[in-house]
Amino acid sequence: MLIREFQPADALALHAVFHSSVHTLGAACYSAAQLEAWAPASFNVHAWSAKMCALQPFLAVQAERVLGYGDLGAGGYIDHLFVAGNAARRGIGSALLRHIAACAQERGITALTADVSLCAQAFFAQHGFELIERRTVVLHGVALANARMRRAAVAAAYSTSSL
Repeated sequence: MLIREFQPADALALHAVFHSSVHTLGAACYSAAQLEAWAPASFNVHAWSAKMCALQPFLAVQAERVLGYGDLGAGGYIDHLFVAGNAARRGIGSALLRHIAACAQERGITALTADVSLCAQAFFAQHGFELIERRTVVLHGVALANARMRRAAVAAAYSTSSL
């Protein structure tokens, strides 16, 4: 598996990963209405592409297939970290998170934060993130519970880890 930087032509492949992740992995924690509000079947291609260009995510790729992606904002905020539904639980998310942490260290970012789904909370906790607060967001008129999580000491957490 290769982790590489985003190219604008990747935007639609990232949407496919996002949609499959939400609808496959999120189904254990959210209703069908919540999943559709979070990742609707129809979407604005231009708005999605613009968002991905702004996020500049890292892609986990194998045999030219995008298996997952994640980003790192200037302040250490991870807006997206998604693995395709059929590629879950194979270390892809962990590899992306290690890459994000290494980039954070290079940039002098000392902590990572993310707003994570209920289903992703255990994954982030396994990687040293702690719950800051439970939240509810409203997307397309539908309420979804999530959690704000934070991982301090990025360098110490990942430099010697075997994650």
